[in-house]
Amino acid sequence: MLVSGLLALGLGVTAMSLPVPYVVESPGPTFNTLGNDNGNPVISVTGRETFPAKGNLDLTTVYVDGGPNGPVTVFEAFSAWLSGAKAVYPEELVFPTGVTKEQSQQESAVAMTTSQENAVASALRELGIAFEQKMQIAGIPEGSASAGKLQENDVLLSINAKTATALSVVQAELAAGNGAPVEVVVDRDGSNVTTSITPAKTEAGRFILGVLLQYQFKFPFDVKISLEKVGGPSAGMMFALGIVDTVTPGDLTGGKHVAGTGTITPEGLVGPIGGISQKMHGARSGGATLFLAPAANCDDVVGHIPDGLQVVRVENLAEARKAVELAASGADTSGLPVCSTN
Repeated sequence: MLVSGLLALGLGVTAMSLPVPYVVESPGPTFNTLGNDNGNPVISVTGRETFPAKGNLDLTTVYVDGGPNGPVTVFEAFSAWLSGAKAVYPEELVFPTGVTKEQSQQESAVAMTTSQENAVASALRELGIAFEQKMQIAGIPEGSASAGKLQENDVLLSINAKTATALSVVQAELAAGNGAPVEVVVDRDGSNVTTSITPAKTEAGRFILGVLLQYQFKFPFDVKISLEKVGGPSAGMMFALGIVDTVTPGDLTGGKHVAGTGTITPEGLVGPIGGISQKMHGARSGGATLFLAPAANCDDVVGHIPDGLQVVRVENLAEARKAVELAASGADTSGLPVCSTN
């Protein structure tokens, strides 16, 4: 019986240490966009007057175990499932099949760079500071509606005679045409080229040109964001708020401890992110009392807010800025938009 018991125990321990195809997300550290990281300012500006800011505008992060980051054991997955601060997902819902750790890190780094550029653009637009913005064609997939008509590195000038420096303009014009051919003008090596393209229709019913577009910006001053070991696009909104606070007099936060998350577009629209429950717990553990959450994440916010944290729903940078300013003034913030489920 003793031998059988020890054998059963050994088999149980072995089973609990077996890898499983799941991903575990847990609260990561927070970083104050108004502070320093490894001795360097998270946000530094040259070419324009800056103003020291107090308080916290924390970006939030999530630890991700599993997938290309290394295997998760049965015990780790089960323990995370029992934890209110962690989440467990099937691996295929988080990572594409076959993606390597190096590929995942590269994609995350590219997303972070894009997020930072968008943050500068949205902050300057919020402050009414002029800058140059263009859209360049970064790629044309095989079989695309634009294949043979547009080329990589073309700079988009207009669509149906409407100036096209923002993706929203292109999307709106394609939707309005309902599949009809559109006239596209691009700058190709210094010469204007005009062509007619019949958009393709996606399974979701949207019309597309079938090109990969990337923004090109020329800003009136330099903004450098220094943050090691953090990737992805979800810090965009908090970077934008940090830039606004850095280049304007006074303290946006009034010394308050604010945290948040959300992608940002050059137009200042705040988009959804992953792991918001874990980010709220991380924010509260870091000392935040006010949290800015993308409106599109509201279904994941409700029922997961830690005690002592007020969560405000925001759809754009202007709303986020107003929420922080209201909290900084010491006024009652109970009337700010909150999340509710559909």
